[in-house]
Amino acid sequence: MQNTGLLLNLLERVLGSSHRLKNNETAFHCPKCSHRKKKLQINLSTGRAHCWVCNFSARTIPQLLRKINASPTIIQEALTLIGDHRTYLRDKEDVTKWNVTLPRCFKPLWEKPNSTDITYKHAMKHLMKRKISMGDIIRHGVGYCSDGEYANRIIVPSYDGNGKLNYFIARDIFPNSKMKYKNPAMSKNVVIFELLINWKMPVVLCEGVFDAMAIKRNAIPLLGKFPSRELIKRMIQERVKTVYIALDQDAKKDAIKLAEFLLSYGITPFSVNLQDKDPSELGFKNFWKIAETIKPSTFSERIRGRLYG
Repeated sequence: MQNTGLLLNLLERVLGSSHRLKNNETAFHCPKCSHRKKKLQINLSTGRAHCWVCNFSARTIPQLLRKINASPTIIQEALTLIGDHRTYLRDKEDVTKWNVTLPRCFKPLWEKPNSTDITYKHAMKHLMKRKISMGDIIRHGVGYCSDGEYANRIIVPSYDGNGKLNYFIARDIFPNSKMKYKNPAMSKNVVIFELLINWKMPVVLCEGVFDAMAIKRNAIPLLGKFPSRELIKRMIQERVKTVYIALDQDAKKDAIKLAEFLLSYGITPFSVNLQDKDPSELGFKNFWKIAETIKPSTFSERIRGRLYG
């Protein structure tokens, strides 16, 4: 990649001041997680970007700029600097072009290995703590890696409505990991666990894959606080009427924003009070015991008051 000085200047115009590292690496404050330290690392030669706190990533600088909603003018300037003269519209990512595959080191957790595989034992212990049963493991096709790029990680695959792999989560087994999640370098604009969703029934939106596995019934992990464009499109297409919002206690503002957004599309939201726990801590029975006692009027009527009052 040429014109690294000009690229750096362009990035600083969008992301603020940088901190130069070795091998053409530069660090910025991450616009997604807003960590106090400069944790978004960008390689000016390859264009790859990755935040070491929230795992926000991009394969190229134009892709990074699109993900943070930079102006078309800035994106076109970046394309010119790297010698890519395709138009902004042609260069947009099409998620259907991705061909994601499971890691080569993937081993299924439902097949017990020989007694010397310590990683298997730690992976199972981690899942049992989260109330994930062997039935859940088989249903979701969960595996692990004991070596390779994803060593010491639990691998949770996601499949689209046609049964094709569309993403996977790689969660470190050990609590003191510097990088809790290491996911594929591709767009998250997919519907996680779509193969298991019945769109005619109420949908549950939660934060992570283990939360969804604990909820069991029609749960879609957001991998964050807000739905992907593809998930929004699918809910509208399928005319989803009811959504349960099961975000952590620290995401109350996000839950309200999400509820407002859903109401604008005629979808009735219900907020599940997780009682300062996450769904995997509550477990299946306790989660639904809370969810099924929610009165239809309280949350959605309050949100409607905010929108139209």
